[in-house]
Amino acid sequence: MSNENTSFVAGLEDVVANTSDICFVDGQEGRLIYHGYDIHDLIAGRATFEEVIYLLWHGKLPTKTELQTLTAAIAENRKLDEPTLRFLQSVPRKSNAMEVLRTAVSFLGLYDPDEGDESLEANVRKATRLVAKLPSIVTAFERIRQGLDPIEPDVSLSAAADFFYQLRGTKPNEFEANAFNTALILHADHELNASTFSARVTAGTLSDMYSAITSAVGTLKGPLHGGANEQVMKMLLEIGELSRAEEYIADALAAKKKIMGFGHRVYRTEDPRATHLRQLSREAGELQGETKWFEMSQVIEQYVKEHKGLNPNVDFYSASMYYSIGIPTHLFTPIFACSRVSGWTAHVLEQYQNNRLIRPRAEYTGPTNCKYIPIDER
Repeated sequence: MSNENTSFVAGLEDVVANTSDICFVDGQEGRLIYHGYDIHDLIAGRATFEEVIYLLWHGKLPTKTELQTLTAAIAENRKLDEPTLRFLQSVPRKSNAMEVLRTAVSFLGLYDPDEGDESLEANVRKATRLVAKLPSIVTAFERIRQGLDPIEPDVSLSAAADFFYQLRGTKPNEFEANAFNTALILHADHELNASTFSARVTAGTLSDMYSAITSAVGTLKGPLHGGANEQVMKMLLEIGELSRAEEYIADALAAKKKIMGFGHRVYRTEDPRATHLRQLSREAGELQGETKWFEMSQVIEQYVKEHKGLNPNVDFYSASMYYSIGIPTHLFTPIFACSRVSGWTAHVLEQYQNNRLIRPRAEYTGPTNCKYIPIDER
């Protein structure tokens, strides 16, 4: 049954749900723009992830002083407090890393010193703590599950470099740090993707920042969103050898199986993020002396393009790039969250500034004239 002046669109495809000046995805030209800046220019200019965080939150690139202030605030807030560490120690070690992260984000809200203060200034401080602490949660739990002690962050390192330090206990080499910085920038925001929409819906009720980000993490966990890059790497590992790649994909397509990492709801050309990640995947493989994951990805990309007309998206080459620099597959999606929290918090801040409850309608397809029959007569 249709509602007056409404029409049903499956998955809300191309439905404009709100206005925003944070991010623009140009699907026709294959461009991704953060507050007016094309990601290709940001990457070419060697922007830092911290600069992009500031850009997403404030709508402009920071001055040197503004960048130093934000970078220091993020670094100083990376250290996890004792209650959070005890929580991570108490979690079953076989737990899904995204489920742990989702619960930990909610847990952080209980101890935030600005809890209950919904001013813009307080919410920016909450956003800073979230951006700072998510990588620390991911790395701490990964070490705990391995029977190792968490490593305190090194405040002298960038966000990208400190992730590796907290994960391994050693500083990354230059390529690792730069590649990871690029990946964090590329994943930072993507307009009204599913997890960002979840965050804005929650924020639209005037719930708190931590509730909104918890909603977003839960949404990102799904294999049709953030979980896709982990599935890509599982596919590559299952194929195993370059010689098997084309046959494997041909059989999968013939069986009508979904090939993860291909196609996008918005882009009609190549995903601009895939352009950079393809190059990083190649370089990572060459530096490690193991190029088969990149080469297999190339074979798969060509075959899917030829037979299905689909381009790789952000998930496809990020998988082999992360794997080649030694990141475990089960951390791929949590890493996505460590980046995208910058965009989620930007959207929550924007939602609060010009809020209207997000409440769409559904097209009812059930019966309308049923009559109640007493229980004894049924």
